[in-house]
Amino acid sequence: MTTPPPNAAAFSCPLPLSTRAEIQIAHGGGGRLTQELIDTIFAPAFRNAALDARHDGAALVLGAGTGKLAFTTDSHVVSPLFFPGGDIGKLAVCGTVNDLAMCGARPRWLSAGFILEEGLPVETLRRVVASMAEAARAAGVEIVTGDTKVVERGKGDGLYVNTAGVGVIERDVAIAPASVRPGDIVLLSGDIGRHGMAILAQREGLAFESPIESDCACLWPAVEALLACGASVHCLRDLTRGGLATATIEIAEAAQVELALDEGAVEVTEPVRGACEILGMDPFYVANEGRFIAIVPEADAEGALAAISSHAHGGPARKIGIVREAKRPRVTLRSVVGVERILDRLSGEQLPRIC
Repeated sequence: MTTPPPNAAAFSCPLPLSTRAEIQIAHGGGGRLTQELIDTIFAPAFRNAALDARHDGAALVLGAGTGKLAFTTDSHVVSPLFFPGGDIGKLAVCGTVNDLAMCGARPRWLSAGFILEEGLPVETLRRVVASMAEAARAAGVEIVTGDTKVVERGKGDGLYVNTAGVGVIERDVAIAPASVRPGDIVLLSGDIGRHGMAILAQREGLAFESPIESDCACLWPAVEALLACGASVHCLRDLTRGGLATATIEIAEAAQVELALDEGAVEVTEPVRGACEILGMDPFYVANEGRFIAIVPEADAEGALAAISSHAHGGPARKIGIVREAKRPRVTLRSVVGVERILDRLSGEQLPRIC
C-alpha cells in the first residue's frame, strides 16, 4: 500500500486527477481519485508544518505565550439548496464550525463568500442568508467579513458558498491523527448516514415510508463537554464526505495504525438502512453533517462517552472500535456475524453534491 504524503487530509477537492494527466470534472470527494489529486498537485506545492498535521483545520501558534488559533475553510455546492433538516446556509456555518471543533478550538469568527448565478431569485438568497445568521447565532460565532461574485446564467448552478473560520484553542492539547496510539478507543457520537440519504431523497424526489432528515448540526457543545470532562482526547474527526469509513481510513493512514471497528456497535436507523439497501449504497460511506468520532485512551472512554452523549445529536455515543498496531495502516470492520473485512477508499463518491 502506498502511504499518502503527510498533508493529504488537509484538502478536500471535488476534481479528481485521471491517469491521463488531465483533470476530469467530477463531483464529490473522499475517493482514491481525489486523494491522487491532493497527493500529486496540492501537497507538493503547499507543503508546510500546519498542513503536515493532516487535520480538519490548521492549528497556528501566534507566538510565545500568545496561545493557538485554529483556521479552516470549506466550499459548499450542495444540491438542492434546501433539504429536510437544513439548507446550504446552515450547512456552510455548521460545516466550518465543526472543522474548528475537531481541532479542539472554540469557534469564534467566520467569513462568507457567495458565488451567485445570474437569475438567482433574491428571495432564495434572503432565505439562505437568514439561515446562516440563525446558525451562526446558535453556534456562538460571528460572520465578520465576506465577498460576493456573480457569474453568468448557467455557470453557477444557483449558489455556491465558501466559508472560512477562526477558533481559539483554549487548552494545551494536541488533538490530531499523530496523537493516536495503539490501545485507544474509537467513539462515535450518534447514528450515521442521514445527511447523504436526506439529500438524495430530496434531489431525486424519492418518498420513503419514514422521511429521512439531515443530521446537520453544530458539534462544538459536545466537543466542549468532552474537553471539559478531563479525558485525554487524542483525535477528533467529523464524518462528512466519505462518511465514517473514509474518516477512519484517513486517520489510520496518518497515524500508521489499524482501526478495528465493530459493525454491530454502529447505529444506522431503519429508514437510512432501508434506503441504502434499495439504492445499493453502503451507509459507512454516506456523508454526515452532525456526527464525529473521538479517539481517546481506554481509561478515559467511559467518561468521554458520558460527556459526548450529554450533548450529542442522534442518540448516545458508542464505543465502535479500538486502535491496534499495524505493519501497514488500515481499517477493518467486523460484521455482526463475526466476519472481518478491510474498508478501503471508494474509487469515486457515492453521492455527489452533498455538501
